[in-house]
Amino acid sequence: MKRSAIKRRPLADTVLATLEPEGKEYRELDGNGLYFRVKPNGGKSWQLRFKNSQGKWAWMGLGAYPEVAGPLARERAEQKRKLLSSGIDPLEEKRAAKAAAEAAEARLFRVAAEDWYAAQVLKGLDESTLDKARAYLDKDILPALGHLHLDDITRTDCGALQASIEARGAHNVAKKVRGWVNNIFGRAIAKGLTNNDPGSRLGDIAAPAPKTKQHPHLLEHELPDFLRALRGSTSRRIARTAAWLCLWLASRPGMIRWAEWSEVDLDNATWNIPADKMKMDRDYLCPLPDQAVEALRELHRVTGKGRWVFPGVGPKNPVISENTICKVYAAVGYKGRLVGHGTRHTASTLLREHGWEKDYVEAQLAHKEEGVSGVYNKAKYLKQRREMIQWYADHLDALEAGNVVTGNFGKIA
Repeated sequence: MKRSAIKRRPLADTVLATLEPEGKEYRELDGNGLYFRVKPNGGKSWQLRFKNSQGKWAWMGLGAYPEVAGPLARERAEQKRKLLSSGIDPLEEKRAAKAAAEAAEARLFRVAAEDWYAAQVLKGLDESTLDKARAYLDKDILPALGHLHLDDITRTDCGALQASIEARGAHNVAKKVRGWVNNIFGRAIAKGLTNNDPGSRLGDIAAPAPKTKQHPHLLEHELPDFLRALRGSTSRRIARTAAWLCLWLASRPGMIRWAEWSEVDLDNATWNIPADKMKMDRDYLCPLPDQAVEALRELHRVTGKGRWVFPGVGPKNPVISENTICKVYAAVGYKGRLVGHGTRHTASTLLREHGWEKDYVEAQLAHKEEGVSGVYNKAKYLKQRREMIQWYADHLDALEAGNVVTGNFGKIA
């Protein structure tokens, strides 16, 4: 209906529902300072006109129509008029309530956790570390604590979170999570959001982790059959190559997965892994045997135009999953008998049994070294390791072909 057809006030429900928009926004008085606003696009809402604390006329919204019908709008208007009669400006009260709500929101653990995570991203941590932090924030930390205010979280809350993760046997995850929770509270304290510190001392109540079990691995006499089975693998080239590199290099599967072409120098048969990807927190040079160079050259034709040596599938998976290498071994009949990390046990055992120096083996395994040399010497024993890792790859070929006779084929270099 046209507003010129309005017969009475307060406005009837039929009037509110049928008032037509015009070329310009307009307001119709409902009564006692309460107006019904109609926009050109048809949007309708309620506004109260009143004099503020400075004695000037002001407008205050009371809600959109039809969510706020006539009776509720009049009730809200009456509440605001009572505030005015008490000397309280309803707009100032609304702004104060909004500010209080925003302050309370800023002190939610969820907000503090996201702020902490954003800071880790800015620090430039490697993607695998950020992926883990994001995954366990979403899976464990935020569901347990995200909805709570920083001041209200207790040590009991944090202890229960830790215990829930330990209950599924993920003791290493529990350790990481309690460290992250502690860091989130530490950052919140430093920013003045809370003085509460319930994330500290959680290690004192942590359940003891079970004794570490060796990763499933193979001994030398088991390798010939396995190597022949792996040679016949029907897994896709990307996965197969990653599985072979784990064998040839005795590298951690995570290092293999996140390898980038910019790090690989095929002409000089070297893989230069930056410190932020390494457990030992320093750059690491890994020599590549001829077999690895050849396999990587073939793979370069497939993935060489991208960043990642072993790209994943889909935008959410920049690289192959942490289970890909294990699946390759499982698919050729070695499920439960060999995993990616197990190849490091296999290499370490075989190399030491064949007389290679412990220092060379440990350096190839990229085990953290104490002292100054552990910080600066990224090319530790590179010449000796190059000779050793080439011998190892050749020895695996010989085992596969059945050309090895009993004896010690290594040497003290």
